[in-house]
Amino acid sequence: MSAEIEIDDALYSRQRYVLGDGAMQKMARSSVLLVGMDGLGIEIAKNIVLAGVKRLSIQDWNVAASYIDLSSQFFLTSEDVRSNRNRAEVVRPKLADLNPYVTVDFLTAPFTLESDIGYLKDYQCVILVDADITLQLRVNYFCRNQTEQIKFIAASLHGMFGSAFCDFGDAFIVSDINGEEAKEVFVADITKAQRGVVTCLENTMHRLETGDVITFREVSGMDFVNGKQFEVTVESPYAFSIGDTRGPQYETYLTGGIATQIKLPRRISFESLESQLRTPSILPTDLQKMETAADLHLGFLALAKFREQFERMPNIRCANDAAKVIHLAGILNLTMKEPLAELNTALLQQLSFSAQGSFPPLACALGGVVAQEGLKAVTGKFSPLMQWLYLDSSEITTLLKDEEPSSYMPRGDRYDGLRACVGDTACERLASAHIFMVGCGAIGCEMLKNYALLGLGINGLISITDHDLIEKSNLNRQFLFRSQHIQKPKSVVAAFAAQEINPSVKITAQQMKVGPQTEQMYSDQFFSKQDIVINALDNVETRRYMDSRCVTNQKPLLDSGTLGAKGHIQVIVPHLTESYVSQQDPVEHDIPYCTVKSFPAVTEHTIQWARDKFESAFMMKPMIYNKFWSSHGSPESVIQKLKDGKNLENLSLLVKTVANQPTTWSSCCYLARRKFEKYFNHKARNLLHAFPLDTRLKDGTLFWQSPKRPPIPLLFDSKNSLHREFVAVTARLLAEVYNVKMNNQDLLPEKMEKVISEVEIASWQPSFKTIETDESVKRPDPSTTCIDDLQTVILLLEQAVQTGRLKSDVSSLKPVVFEKDSETNGHIDYIFTASNLRAVMYNIDAADRLKTKRIAGRIVPAIATTTAAVAGLASIELVKVLLQAPLETYKNCFLNLALPAFVYSEPAACSKTELSDGVYVTLWDRWEVKGHPDFTLSEFLQTVLAKHKLSVAMVVHGVKMVYVPVMPGHKKRLTQLYVPYFRLSLVKLYNTPYNT
Repeated sequence: MSAEIEIDDALYSRQRYVLGDGAMQKMARSSVLLVGMDGLGIEIAKNIVLAGVKRLSIQDWNVAASYIDLSSQFFLTSEDVRSNRNRAEVVRPKLADLNPYVTVDFLTAPFTLESDIGYLKDYQCVILVDADITLQLRVNYFCRNQTEQIKFIAASLHGMFGSAFCDFGDAFIVSDINGEEAKEVFVADITKAQRGVVTCLENTMHRLETGDVITFREVSGMDFVNGKQFEVTVESPYAFSIGDTRGPQYETYLTGGIATQIKLPRRISFESLESQLRTPSILPTDLQKMETAADLHLGFLALAKFREQFERMPNIRCANDAAKVIHLAGILNLTMKEPLAELNTALLQQLSFSAQGSFPPLACALGGVVAQEGLKAVTGKFSPLMQWLYLDSSEITTLLKDEEPSSYMPRGDRYDGLRACVGDTACERLASAHIFMVGCGAIGCEMLKNYALLGLGINGLISITDHDLIEKSNLNRQFLFRSQHIQKPKSVVAAFAAQEINPSVKITAQQMKVGPQTEQMYSDQFFSKQDIVINALDNVETRRYMDSRCVTNQKPLLDSGTLGAKGHIQVIVPHLTESYVSQQDPVEHDIPYCTVKSFPAVTEHTIQWARDKFESAFMMKPMIYNKFWSSHGSPESVIQKLKDGKNLENLSLLVKTVANQPTTWSSCCYLARRKFEKYFNHKARNLLHAFPLDTRLKDGTLFWQSPKRPPIPLLFDSKNSLHREFVAVTARLLAEVYNVKMNNQDLLPEKMEKVISEVEIASWQPSFKTIETDESVKRPDPSTTCIDDLQTVILLLEQAVQTGRLKSDVSSLKPVVFEKDSETNGHIDYIFTASNLRAVMYNIDAADRLKTKRIAGRIVPAIATTTAAVAGLASIELVKVLLQAPLETYKNCFLNLALPAFVYSEPAACSKTELSDGVYVTLWDRWEVKGHPDFTLSEFLQTVLAKHKLSVAMVVHGVKMVYVPVMPGHKKRLTQLYVPYFRLSLVKLYNTPYNT
């Protein structure tokens, strides 16, 4: 077996959490051939290179760059067109620059029906873009007839329509059909019956599906099931059956147990392209357009026949050519196994009209999907496309019915491909747009590239903001950035890169957060100039804030996001749709404090505990220590305050820090070794002392029963690498906090062992602290801890001053801010060792370093392919918004490239509230009352009454009550001036219907 290839975690960390190391290793050994470097081809190539295959060969024989290409081929320039350069030759070095671990080569051999294609044997996957159908058939036949079948993909983009086809052979093995983590549930009961039913503990949802396979461990009583595999039949969200459990080997269930899903490989058989042409298996995408895919299948085959007969594509907006395409589609329909009863001739006409064009957002979306299929082909990770996919943006064509054919004709500029799709009027509308985008990360980069290709803002302005700096981990998905940009502002670099794609685009880049603190910059006046606002964000709080600003200012908002292979797009249009906050975000439940502190049950609990310890010991306590001295002055001043009987906040923490403060490397090691004893030995003993193994609750049940797990005190062993590494990394972090000098030589095992062997460990004494068992109790505030014996504290501080441990100018400690992406700072090392020691202590499965980093760092898994697909589909909706499309043309979307699945839906209309007969309001409505300098509150109420037939019962502004009749003194306000009560012109009214 080949040696493992080292994975650069600093670059690939977010992707590793989606694909896993097994798939990453396979990719790093795989070679892919991509033929066709048009707009769709470059999108596919970009995503495959970012993913990290070993080799990508690009081939574009005898095809020179054209102005049509510039509409969607972002690595080509006008100079390349004028120089008549080969597309693949131009883009090769630019693709290679995306990822230093990928070899990108450019093949110059002819690729025709007569060519020798024997060299395809060097590749695990071959992708053809916009190839003749006869050539596709020949290559597919060659790939299927190899001893080790070569995976084959064909894709094409014609104007507003795109297609993809996959054939991975007769026996393709999928190692993981969906990429989801194996599900795990605690067992409450297993019945002895013909259908043995497993009930989940505390009505927890198991999230299993019928046909899934599980195994058990730690079941008491019915021990036979432990380690065995069972196929599941779902009985309810909280129970499932595992077959007949009546046999003598199945004893009565007593207690405990964990059921864990086993993800087994699946074998999938594909049909050849030749077979699938007549009996297509098409992935449904838009349930509102179920027949569209079948019509497009015939349309794309008709285009292929047209090109074969006339050696060209149909001319732009040519009715005669469109008629020929429709005629060919009709003939082909008769050859289908299941012919359509009626062809959608209007759709086929639009396909023919725009066939020479290239719509950049669709190229972006389809490029993400096809690239992911290519990665599936070489890794076996995720379910492959079975076998056809058709995507379209045909709703846009319905908005352009009044355009003259001449509006679509080429002008010899970079917008010719776009113009062939949407016409001049739409191009001009896009060019004049004013856009505000928040976030320039993965989605932001893809969106900016799309804006540049669409010519957005060349006569308007694109405003972008992002306060983050570029990190190495960004380079795997945020393709506008390169290694030389690390630690530079994302927004500035992204703007520059977008202007390199299209120098005419006007972009202003800022490094500001959006929020109440920046409303002077992003004011109502600023929002009033925008045609649309785009969220390219990764947090819910800012999304909700931007939604509120768009509702206030009546501006459309486009929201999108990704999570691994999943993504979403939401369109929000004033007076048409609901807003972002109209739907409740899923509530994130915190792990109960007592569970993390004393009763962990799963790996996530032990990792959270270790992260909390890191934050407490190395960041919060040093910060509180520094703040204490900056607030209270010198030690002498603090001692005097204590003698005067003053109560000082955080005094308990200060005393502990002073008492234990290390001053040498040896003392750092001593303290680290004592922490091991405290965390992993004494803590376990105290728990078992408070709750012996035979402890029972009031109802007679055992205290230590699932999910509670009794701890096992750990005995320190200097030969145990996990024990030793915990002490070493803890000592190293303590040295950093307390400004103690050390070097790498101090961390050598032999030196550490010598120092640790000298540590005196106090014998365990029972603690009589109360151990919290109530899951509703929150974490206590450490600053509220009281100290009973102030005289002892004063004496300790005085001794510290006398011995020089505390000086008049107290040295500041150095708080350590957790940084997950550094491999050398020891932060993940600490959490990895601490959490796994705690896992051993509680007999919980240990986590590998990768999982530890993801959970502790709260890393959102991400891949470039999903980002591209989401950004492309979002950009299609952006064009609709700028063209002022009606509600029924917009598409919200949820997608999952792992399955693959696309779920489109029309955005929900904004709900109406009836205030009185015939008077309705929505969240978008804003009533304007025009007053004058002497406008009184009474006049305001009378104006609302006269204009809207509503009697105002109460007036508030934010949290301020302006007029509430029952409040003392409020009736006097009726004659007072209206303006002083408000800083803004927006007032929230609580109404009662006006009765005539």
